Amino acid sequence: MRPLEGLVVLEFCQFLAGPSAGLKLADLGARVIKIERPVKGEACRQLSIKDLFIDDSSLLFHTINRNKESFAADLKNPDDLVLVKKLIAKADIMTHNFRPGVMEKIGLDFKTTLNINPKIIYGTITGYGDKGPWANKPGQDLLLQSLSGLSWLSGRKSQGPVPFGLAVADLMCGNHFVQGILAALLKRAKTGKGVLVEVSLLESVLDVQFEAITSYLNDGGQQPQRSDVKGSAHAFLSAPYGVYQTKDGYISLAMGDLLFIGSVLEIDFQKYTDKHKWFSQRDEIRELLTEKLNTQTADYWIDVLQKERIWCGKVLNYQELDSQPFVNELQLKQTVKNSAGEKLVTTRSPIQLDGEILTNTKAAPKVGEDNVTIHEQFLN
Repeated sequence: MRPLEGLVVLEFCQFLAGPSAGLKLADLGARVIKIERPVKGEACRQLSIKDLFIDDSSLLFHTINRNKESFAADLKNPDDLVLVKKLIAKADIMTHNFRPGVMEKIGLDFKTTLNINPKIIYGTITGYGDKGPWANKPGQDLLLQSLSGLSWLSGRKSQGPVPFGLAVADLMCGNHFVQGILAALLKRAKTGKGVLVEVSLLESVLDVQFEAITSYLNDGGQQPQRSDVKGSAHAFLSAPYGVYQTKDGYISLAMGDLLFIGSVLEIDFQKYTDKHKWFSQRDEIRELLTEKLNTQTADYWIDVLQKERIWCGKVLNYQELDSQPFVNELQLKQTVKNSAGEKLVTTRSPIQLDGEILTNTKAAPKVGEDNVTIHEQFLN
């Protein structure tokens, strides 16, 4: 039995942050029902990555909505709203990421919802909180990366701001949302009362940067200084930390004693015996490392370095990653199937409980696919 089995989650969320949280709750055993507009469904169904679609919904939608159900309802239609309120009365958790004020207009804000279900866990995601001049601005991942300073932590010094190649604000916000919901479940168990859980993309993306921001706040307002040598964007770590090109690929070097690494690689680092220079002159040091490491293959250097217990690794692309034995040994992939029998290979939950790997075989639903079942179980 999974820990959240028996709990019903109504997900009014769209795009990434909220649905990614719903995915994690579903993996942990909750029954997650997406409340979607009829016909077109959630907007993310048409937000594609690389123009990839399965059964008229984007691959992106499928990746974060597997193992859920879909109930089609028009929240502006009074009859549909009555049905939704009946579902809320029997649910444990409801989540939404509408802009501030939208749920108040519909009549499904927290205070009103408590009258329907006094024990509801009510979760809401906003872009910038529900107060102040930013409250109604669009909460989109790239905009949050830009606003929060995060884009100054990638790439090289000479490149200008570089955003991450992943929706890190959305996904970290989803993680924080799950943490809040699980904590709220514990609070409800103690008090017997409903709980309001609020997170924002802005607060989440700032929390991700706690090291960098704390450094800025306690170091005289010094801005992050990225290296201008290819291989490491980290503004706060000294050489040798970074990625280095070899004769046939790339390797990474983590934190380590520069002088010892130099002795292993036969590089004279005696002018850098003062450890403060490992940071102040890190670009110069990385150039020397690059020059040396470019003389042999990646496998050659991995063998040399690992024999001396130096933290290093080969830089893999997705094809190389997929060929690694641990992918199968750890069962890192799973195959899910939709109601039409179409299959999709995807990732699985990273959590294991009592030795059980949390997998499932159900793909994302079609719009309103579960209306009949939900009517029979909840609304009759």
